Amino acid sequence: MKVKEAMSTDPQILTRESTFQDAARIMQDCDCGMIPIGDGDKLVGIITDRDMVVRGIASNKGPDTKVTECMTSRVLYCYEDDDVMDITQNMEQQHVQRLIVLNNRSNKRLSGVVSVSDIAEACRRDSALAKVVSEVSHRYNAAGLH
Repeated sequence: MKVKEAMSTDPQILTRESTFQDAARIMQDCDCGMIPIGDGDKLVGIITDRDMVVRGIASNKGPDTKVTECMTSRVLYCYEDDDVMDITQNMEQQHVQRLIVLNNRSNKRLSGVVSVSDIAEACRRDSALAKVVSEVSHRYNAAGLH
């Protein structure tokens, strides 16, 4: 199965000027836990609900805090045509639950986000892939990285 068969499409994007409150509203509206942050055509980072809590609220940062103050600048990604089994193993190695999806290797345009739950939903009929997703989720929780 290819990533494009499992990913969420049409992701919302924040700018460097976006605040925690902007991010929280989008996360609520889209029922997501991660939003890419862009500067024009370039991705500069991501903000997760966990980033906002651990790096933000725990440090007394409020709703008007710019997302860039607590974002993760290391953007992990995959491509639409990557094999889901391969990227799931990569997610396990990187201890992440979500990856940015780029359209292809030549122009690298943001096309979506793929999460462990997206993959689990898409692979209900693929027992080998379902097993890998289960292992990733189990190891992630066992490592205390939720």
